[in-house]
Amino acid sequence: MSMFSVGLSGLNAAQNSLNTTSNNISNVNTPGYNREITKLGEGSAGTGGVQVNDIERQFNQYVADQLNSAKTESSALETYYNQVSQIDNLLADREAGLSPLMQNFFSSMEDLASSPSDPAARQGVLGNVETLSAQFRSFDSYLQDMQTNINSQLKDEVTQINNTTEQVAGLNKEIALARARTGEAPNSLLNQRDKLVSDLNERMDLRLNIQDGKTYNISLPNGQPLVSGTDSFELETMEADYDPQRTVIGYRDGGGNLTQLEEDTVSGGSLGGLMSFREETLDKTQNQIGQLAVSLSTAVNEQHKQGVDLNGDQGGDLFNIRAPQTYGYDANSDATITSAAFDADRADELRATDYTVNFDENDEPVVTRNDNGRVVEFDQDAWDDDEQLKFGGLTLEFSNTPAPVEGDQFEIQPVRRAGAGMDSNISDLDKIAAGSFAEFGGDVDIGSVSMADGALSVEDDYAFEVDDTGNVSGIEPATATLTVNGETFDPATDSLAEGDRVEIDGVAFTLNGLPEAGETATFTLGLSDANTGDNRNALAMQDLQSQDIVGGSATVSGAYGSMVSDVGNRTNITEVNLDARQGLTDQLTAVQQSESGVNLDEEAANLIRYQQFYQANARVIDTAGTIMDTILNLRG
Repeated sequence: MSMFSVGLSGLNAAQNSLNTTSNNISNVNTPGYNREITKLGEGSAGTGGVQVNDIERQFNQYVADQLNSAKTESSALETYYNQVSQIDNLLADREAGLSPLMQNFFSSMEDLASSPSDPAARQGVLGNVETLSAQFRSFDSYLQDMQTNINSQLKDEVTQINNTTEQVAGLNKEIALARARTGEAPNSLLNQRDKLVSDLNERMDLRLNIQDGKTYNISLPNGQPLVSGTDSFELETMEADYDPQRTVIGYRDGGGNLTQLEEDTVSGGSLGGLMSFREETLDKTQNQIGQLAVSLSTAVNEQHKQGVDLNGDQGGDLFNIRAPQTYGYDANSDATITSAAFDADRADELRATDYTVNFDENDEPVVTRNDNGRVVEFDQDAWDDDEQLKFGGLTLEFSNTPAPVEGDQFEIQPVRRAGAGMDSNISDLDKIAAGSFAEFGGDVDIGSVSMADGALSVEDDYAFEVDDTGNVSGIEPATATLTVNGETFDPATDSLAEGDRVEIDGVAFTLNGLPEAGETATFTLGLSDANTGDNRNALAMQDLQSQDIVGGSATVSGAYGSMVSDVGNRTNITEVNLDARQGLTDQLTAVQQSESGVNLDEEAANLIRYQQFYQANARVIDTAGTIMDTILNLRG
C-alpha cells in the first residue's frame, strides 16, 4: 500500500466531490435539475484509499409520479377557471347584462299599454327591441369568440405536445446509446427527460410506463401510445365529423391513419381543461343564451300576431331569430336536411341542448339528447304522414331522393347560435300591434292561443257548441273548416277531447277542458273592433314577463338568473378545487425539493468540507514526499 496512491485516490475523490457540489450550485435555478451526490467507497483490496463509485442523482420516481399527477389536475383546474371566470364576469355584469335590458323591454310595453297610439311610447318599444337584440348578438359574439380561441389554443397545445413527445423519444435513444458506451446514462439527459414528462403532464393526463427501468413509454389514458421506445406518435387537431366549426383531437397511428378521439379521452392538464370547459360550460351557456333568445322572441312574436296595428292590419313578427343549425356526418349517404325551423306551438319543449338524429335498421329516426344521452320521443304521426320530424320544439324535414338510410347521423343545434340572428323585424312605428286583432267569446275553456300570418282572412265570425262528450254542433258559418291536431275535423264522426289543438282560419288554441256533465259550452271568434286606444295586446305582451315561457318552466328573468347562478356556482367550485389542488401540488413540490432540490447552505458547507478533504489528501501526498526525501538522504 502506497501513501502516494492513497493520497492520490483521496485527491481524486475530493476533486469529484467538489465538481459535483459546484455543479449543484450552478444549477440551483435550472428547471428540472436534480441534486447530485458523489458516492464514495473503500478502495480495492491491496491498494487501499478511496474510490468514486457513482455520481448519484437524487430522484424519487414515486414522488415524481405523484407530483406530475397533481400538476395535471392543477393545470386543468387553472385553465378551466381562467375561462369560466370570463363568462361569469360577462353574465353577472349588472350594467352590461341581459337582465336590465329585458326589464326595460317589458317596461316599454307597459308604457305602450298606457298610451297605445303615442309615437314616443312606440319608439320606446322599437328602441328597446333593437337594444335587446344587439345585446343578445353581442353575447353570442363574445361566446363564439371564446369557441374560436379554444380551437386555436387546442392547436397550440397539440403542437407543443407533439414536440415534447418527439424529444422524449429522442432522449430515449440518446440515453440508450450512452448506457451502451459507458454503462451509465448521463444525469443531464435523465433530468431533461423527466422535465419533459413533467411538462407533458401539465398539458394533459398521460400514462408513463418505464420499460426495464430505463426506457420511458408514454400513452393516452385509453392505451394508445404517444412514445414507444425511440418512436413517437402524433396527435392532430381536426374538424369534428359532426360540426365543421368545432376543433377536436385526432390520433395518427403508425400506419398513418387518423382517428378522431372522443372528447372525454383527453382529460387533465391545460388541454383537458380547455375541452372540459368547452363541453361543460361554454356549450351549455351558448345554448342557454340561445334558448332564452328563441323563447323570448317566439313568445313575443306569437303574441304580437294576435294584435292589430294602427293600419288595421294583423301584427307580424317583432323579432327575427336565427334558424336551427344542422350538420350531417361525413360518412352519411347523400341524404340531407332540407328544412329546420322552430315550432311555435311546441315552444315549451325547447331545451338548451344539442341533439343527434340516427337512422336505425328500419330507416327510422332515433333522437338523442347530447347533454344527458337520453332518447327523445318525437311526433310519430307527423313522421309517418308528412315525413316531418317534430321534437323538442323543432320541425325537421329530410330529402326524399335520396331519403335517409340506416347509419345516417345528423347533429342538430337548435339554439346554439340563435342569439347571433336576433334582430328587430319592424322599423315602422305604426306596425306595432298594441290592440287586439280578434275577439273571443263564449264559455269554452281554451288556452295557448296562436295566430298564423293572414289569420281570419275571410273576415267571418265563427261559432260552435260543444257538449260534455266532445260532440260539436252549430258550426257557423256552415262552410267553416275545423282542424284538430293537424287533421280535418268532421263533426258527424269526430269529437273533441281535452288537450286537443284546434285551428279555425289560422287561429289555433288548445282545448283545456270540456263542459260539466249534461252541459254545453259555446265558442265565438271574430275580428275585433279595435281602435287607436286599444291596449289589450300590449298588456298581453307585457304579461309575458311573468309567464313561464322558457322551457315551459321559467320566466325570462328566472331563466337568466338561473344561468347566472349556475355559472357563478361553477366558477366558485372550480376556484375552491383549484386552491385545494394547488395546495397539494405545493406540498408535493416541497417534498420533491427536499430530496432533489439544491440547498445552497448545504452545498456551501459541502464546499468547505470537500476543500478540507482535498487539502488533507494533498498533505498526505506532501508527507509521503517528505518521507521519501528523508529516506533518500539517509542513503546519501
